[in-house]
Amino acid sequence: MKQKTEFATPHSDHRSENDAYLTLAALCAQTEHCQWEMQEKMRRWEMSEEEQARVMQRLIDERYVDDERYARAFVKDKVRYNKWGRRKVEQALWQKHIAEDIRQRTLDEISEEDYLAVLRPLLKQKRKSIKAANDYELNQKLARFAMSRGFTFDIISQCIHIDDEELVEEDS
Repeated sequence: MKQKTEFATPHSDHRSENDAYLTLAALCAQTEHCQWEMQEKMRRWEMSEEEQARVMQRLIDERYVDDERYARAFVKDKVRYNKWGRRKVEQALWQKHIAEDIRQRTLDEISEEDYLAVLRPLLKQKRKSIKAANDYELNQKLARFAMSRGFTFDIISQCIHIDDEELVEEDS
């Protein structure tokens, strides 16, 4: 007859409070994570809410988790590397339950010039692959593409207007 141990069964992923803390601290030491992500992991591990709260507080106190630091890194990476616009980044932060004030503050740190610097080459590249009967149709397709990437209409219209002027100058 097998003896029952204190450890979780293979079918359960329940972890002790200390195991959870050590696992999450190691994860946060590698890359930035937000509070919501850590709480989701603990929920999947079937930890009680009290245990989750204690582990989360310890992670915050020891600066493993900081939503503002996470949001800054997230915004910078998504704009620079994924070439996302403000609206798409804002939506992603909202889905990760980042507080409104942190979202706005970190998004406001990205200047209009930074968004333009990302969107211009993106539109220039996309322009080459779009089939359109006329400039109006081309610009509509470019605008839809840019909006799907999360850019605001004011930034899009600046880029499309500038690109049209550059094309006219190149043709002259």
